[in-house]
Amino acid sequence: MLNLNVDLGQRSYPIIIGSDILHHAGLLDPYINDRDTFIVSNGSIAPLYLSTLKELINSKRIESLILPEGERTKSVSTLENIYDALAEKRLGRDCVLIALGGGVIGDVAGLAAATWQRGIDFIQVPTTLLAQVDSSVGGKTAVNHSSGKNLIGVFHQPICVLSDIKTLNTLPEREFSAGLAEVVKYGLLADQEFFEWLESEYLLILNRESNHLEYLLERSCSIKARLVSGDEREHSVRALLNLGHTFGHALERCLGYGEWLHGEAVASGISMAAELSLRMNWLNDSDVSRIRTLLMNFNLPVDPPKIELKKFVDAMAYDKKIISNKTRLILLESIGSAIIVDDYPENHLSKLLEEYFAK
Repeated sequence: MLNLNVDLGQRSYPIIIGSDILHHAGLLDPYINDRDTFIVSNGSIAPLYLSTLKELINSKRIESLILPEGERTKSVSTLENIYDALAEKRLGRDCVLIALGGGVIGDVAGLAAATWQRGIDFIQVPTTLLAQVDSSVGGKTAVNHSSGKNLIGVFHQPICVLSDIKTLNTLPEREFSAGLAEVVKYGLLADQEFFEWLESEYLLILNRESNHLEYLLERSCSIKARLVSGDEREHSVRALLNLGHTFGHALERCLGYGEWLHGEAVASGISMAAELSLRMNWLNDSDVSRIRTLLMNFNLPVDPPKIELKKFVDAMAYDKKIISNKTRLILLESIGSAIIVDDYPENHLSKLLEEYFAK
């Protein structure tokens, strides 16, 4: 069992990683302290792990709510459903909310926890690779708006993240691959040796070899924890974690949320960011080829689908990282080193988009 720490002073919390730790008696006791507990999950995860999680919890009362699956669950209406359940069950400020599931559940349940009676404690129990390596760590909670992804949200840190590697055994191949896009992102933005390890070990990773998954989670979460600890609310270095996301979020909006998985859109966005970095003379052709090859080895798309150019440009305009009417991009100076770029040549970006998207 690994225990990492997100260092945020009084809001610090552990990331506990291990195999079959959902059967580790007493593991959550220090964080629940016999308080009322409210578990939010979805229809595919609850039958697999809800009863196991309940057995792990030492609580006065355990209630639960099962939500529909899919990206469309990240909505204001779902948020209201959670509030209704909390009110109906008379759960107050002293209860603990547990998000059991993937990134969608963690995001919407986390936002409910952040806003119910001005904020209650919550615990992340991520069951997908994407959630375990990325969305469960860092305190970003949000729902989508018709204008863009994650536009309605707040920062609200969990009090604990519990990642059981064994839950990844039940994850469909497509969702597992989607999570690997975020893993590749970490190697690209901060750890060249990790990227090279992913290149050499991709077959064992795809086979979900336990030791490889544990190392993969440890490296990914360590990088994210370091960036979050240094910049909790994304005023500077934490923005590096958005590598591939500006393009990826625009793809999701154009296609309709849920048509492509988030990690698939991010993978294509990473490839686009790499190509733009090449045009900035930071990466070379070999670097771009290696990035695209690794993403393809993980069964991820590297080119976006055909979308009308204006539609994609309009979608990018809703990105949260726009400053002074200009989109801030995360690009690569090299494999293992990312940079926040505000002053890129507009013609580089426009030509790239014209080549990818139909006019």
